[in-house]
Amino acid sequence: MSAEERQREIVRAARHSGSVDVNELAAALGVAKETVRRDLRALEDHGLVRRTHGGAYPVESAGFETTLAFRTTMHVPEKRRIATAAADLLGDAETVFVDEGFTPQLIAEALPRERPLTVVTASLATAGTLAENANSTVLLLGGRVRPGTLATVDHWTAKMLAGFVVDLAFIGANGISRDHGLTTPDPAVSEVKSQAIRAARRTVFAGVHTKFGAISFCRFAPVGALEAIVTSTQLPAAEAHRYSLMGPQVIRV
Repeated sequence: MSAEERQREIVRAARHSGSVDVNELAAALGVAKETVRRDLRALEDHGLVRRTHGGAYPVESAGFETTLAFRTTMHVPEKRRIATAAADLLGDAETVFVDEGFTPQLIAEALPRERPLTVVTASLATAGTLAENANSTVLLLGGRVRPGTLATVDHWTAKMLAGFVVDLAFIGANGISRDHGLTTPDPAVSEVKSQAIRAARRTVFAGVHTKFGAISFCRFAPVGALEAIVTSTQLPAAEAHRYSLMGPQVIRV
């Protein structure tokens, strides 16, 4: 098996399982662990995986994106802490946009149930989470439903959003970097996120530490468009400070 074939198999395994282990790859491919590590370094240089201690996980791109079901299995305790801290930033907001994705869904669950809130979302899962609360008015944006994320996109969604002004938008992203801002793989998703930020008086990004430094295909907002970034203490304090110098408050929990 050539290096190219081996690396293609590693990417396939990472995308199928969500992560790969050096020892397991070495055994499966019949090569030395150092060979696997060299392959992972090459794949990371090409932006296809991000290495971890003892393995790697796939990087989302224009051609590959993890599903909502998979996201519910990764970094869950970290995402719950982040979601709770993000919901605490609600303030006196009465109208809220909640983005697609698992962390925004957890934010929706953490919003106070005892006060009236109007929530706009493209996420079927988030709409379902909030619909049973008598104090919540849920506006589900129409459009084409993406099967992997169970969220609506395309011009119907963006046009409906353009008619709103919301107090606060909770935004997710596939990647955030100081050079390229907030990014996502799909142009249709990017347009919805961009329109949500334009519609919002305040915008909060919430995401796990692995989002930082990751760059996807479509840029939908600069870091400076955010009022706050909520992440975990696994993002180094020095890096958090660099983001804060660009404008937003950075909260690590």
